Amino acid sequence: MIDIEQRALGLAPAGVLVGGRWTSADAAFAVLDPATEQTLREVPDCSNEDALRALDAACAAQQTWAATPPRRRADILRAAYDALVARTDDFALLATLEMGKPLAEARAEVAYAADFLRWFSEETPRIHGRYAVLPNADARMLTMRMPVGPCLLITPWNFPIAMAARKIAPAIAAGCTMLVKPAEQTPLSTLALARLLEEAGLPAGVLNVLTTTKPEQMVPALLRDGRIRKLSFTGSTAVGRILMSQAAGTVARVSLELGGNAPFLVFDDADLDAAVDGAVLAKMRNTGEACTAANRFHVAAGVAEEFAQRLAARLAAMPVGRGTEPGVEVGPLIDGAARDKVEQLTGDALERGARLLTGGKALPGKGFFFEPTVLSGVAPGAAMLHEEIFGPVAPVLPFAGEEEAILAANDTEYGLVAYVYTRDLQRAMRVSERLDTGMVGLNRGIVSNAAAPFGGVKQSGIGREGGAEGIDDYLSTKYVAIAV
Repeated sequence: MIDIEQRALGLAPAGVLVGGRWTSADAAFAVLDPATEQTLREVPDCSNEDALRALDAACAAQQTWAATPPRRRADILRAAYDALVARTDDFALLATLEMGKPLAEARAEVAYAADFLRWFSEETPRIHGRYAVLPNADARMLTMRMPVGPCLLITPWNFPIAMAARKIAPAIAAGCTMLVKPAEQTPLSTLALARLLEEAGLPAGVLNVLTTTKPEQMVPALLRDGRIRKLSFTGSTAVGRILMSQAAGTVARVSLELGGNAPFLVFDDADLDAAVDGAVLAKMRNTGEACTAANRFHVAAGVAEEFAQRLAARLAAMPVGRGTEPGVEVGPLIDGAARDKVEQLTGDALERGARLLTGGKALPGKGFFFEPTVLSGVAPGAAMLHEEIFGPVAPVLPFAGEEEAILAANDTEYGLVAYVYTRDLQRAMRVSERLDTGMVGLNRGIVSNAAAPFGGVKQSGIGREGGAEGIDDYLSTKYVAIAV
């Protein structure tokens, strides 16, 4: 297994990618395996000066890249898709090593990432404008869709391959150059993906990757420069607010995919078997470290206890361990701070009178593990009902009727996704329309798909990634008035 792990780690180059060259920096930092707390690799700790050199490279490449035929851009994305699929096992192992998720989930993430490369390869030649006679007939209107320009893409640690692909692919399709700053906990997957794209034929300077432990210095410096024309960020709402403010200085276009507090509604007419299956998927995917993870389970009072007991039995039976071990279904949390937060939220709920059905504590020894946990009778003031848990903890709360369920589901500043289980078609449509979320999983515990627009409302973000809508934020509209 050690040789296989070293091969996976070898996918990531030793340096960072700037202007088509893999280079080092004056400092470096360690990337840890969250299951063992051991160092996997060191990567360059880039400075503001390194970042500005990368921006120079992106700007120098922008005009030529924008003029590259759409079919050529599409072919690069398709070649990258084929290469990523062929290397699924190695990329999955790399993601497991640096992020901790079980290998089966890592393979699913690689497939999801590859789907974005394929999807946007197909969208590339379909960027259309329009032609029309203006109403007074004295001129004609031509509109064309132009690449917005150099982009700064900031990706999170929880899906290090997929989130990079979800941003890089539409930028390539639109004809934008870019700087990518991966999360410091999981930079290796993004570095590996960058090399794969380079091997697929992506020209020098189009994609530049910077790793750093000082994003709070680097990102403002890049945004102040004025040449970044779009910022795309996936991460916490708190950081998103700061970045939105910083981007305002140069009126850079912003798209934000931020936090969530997903309600999972189970009505009394639901197929309870399907609801429990969906709950396990919606809660435990990625060990609960997903913005789409179900955060609150609102269940009709008549079936709430049965649902909670069945969910607890399922979660209690899930093996916990290092994601590379056979049969493991629950990996570690990303770091000690994440584990401590989940422990604090669970303790707060228990102190307020919640009943523990399973789990409830961090595991001793190396690694940032926390037991899969189910709580019932959680008090309305419990912090976990209002904060994103980002861990394997499921609070179950009963509701008396449809109106109460909807009000409880919407009682949050977030609005990313909600899940609804019911066999009543009319109820399904009523509830889906009234939920203040950008996405709804109807009798389904997963919503993510490269062909669908991913994003939220309220403080869960701005813009959409994926689907036909996913390329829009990388394009601007130019109007030409033509005399006749």
